[in-house]
Amino acid sequence: MKEIIFVTSNKGKIATAQKDLKNIRVMPCNASLIEPRSDDIKEIAKQKVLQAYEIVKKPCISLDAGFFIKELKGFPRAYVNHALDTIGIEGILKLMKDVPDRYCEFRSCLAYYDGHTVEFFESKSPGIMAENIRGFDNENKWSDLWYIFIPDKFDKTLAEFLDSDIEIYNKIKDDSCISKFGKWYEEQ
Repeated sequence: MKEIIFVTSNKGKIATAQKDLKNIRVMPCNASLIEPRSDDIKEIAKQKVLQAYEIVKKPCISLDAGFFIKELKGFPRAYVNHALDTIGIEGILKLMKDVPDRYCEFRSCLAYYDGHTVEFFESKSPGIMAENIRGFDNENKWSDLWYIFIPDKFDKTLAEFLDSDIEIYNKIKDDSCISKFGKWYEEQ
């Protein structure tokens, strides 16, 4: 079985990778990586995986994600952690009070680096924003945004999903960046 080192401090991302990469053993490396200030999640993922490689000195992956709200001109984009640390999900909901178009999406980019070449795998998950905080904490959660994000074709937030619901969601959504990486990596 192939192995890959996933450098992140986000336990939800590790749990997702371990579930999605069925034929690849995911070796977590808990490290906080410095994120450059950029709106470009691909560039952030690249810088993070280059840092990750310097830590582990082996082929590895890192992932960055952004949250884009149409009516707020894409805010908070790649600055999710800063937005959550400052205004929180309550502040985001306040910005969207009485806004009828609640379209938003997660965009993710996984970067792989083997010491020579960087490969990128991108995905997006469209949906709408709930009008209030809904759901509960679980091991799959990547972000507090899961309390307000309702994926396309569903009527509940990601934080309201049970483990069985997450499996259904994963089957109908577009290929995730983690799944795309897995297909590619197995062929290498």
